[in-house]
Amino acid sequence: QVQLVESGGGLVQAGGSLSLSCRASGVIPGVHNMAWHRQVPGKQRELVAEITGSGQTNYAESVSGRFTISGDIAKNTVNLQMSSLKPDDTAVYYCYVYSWNWGRGYWGQGTQVTVSS
Repeated sequence: QVQLVESGGGLVQAGGSLSLSCRASGVIPGVHNMAWHRQVPGKQRELVAEITGSGQTNYAESVSGRFTISGDIAKNTVNLQMSSLKPDDTAVYYCYVYSWNWGRGYWGQGTQVTVSS
């Protein structure tokens, strides 16, 4: 079964930077975009950023200008460069892809990002 494998994350001071990466363990056909979400305990998972196969990107207002998403849809890899981090960015970050061919979505296992004040 195909899995999304995430790496990166960790502990950083406010104002610092971190980079997250996500790759699929196999080929996932029919992927039109890939995304990063995040979740804080007790709150709903929220979209952070997404990228399409044509390179179009979309960001949550709270991270626009600070985070940069990049990746290769064909290779099912996606990265998230985070800078000027704030304590409010503390969350578990998940990558996500949806396969239109298989009619299902895939989530990564999640990676913790902690920003200290």
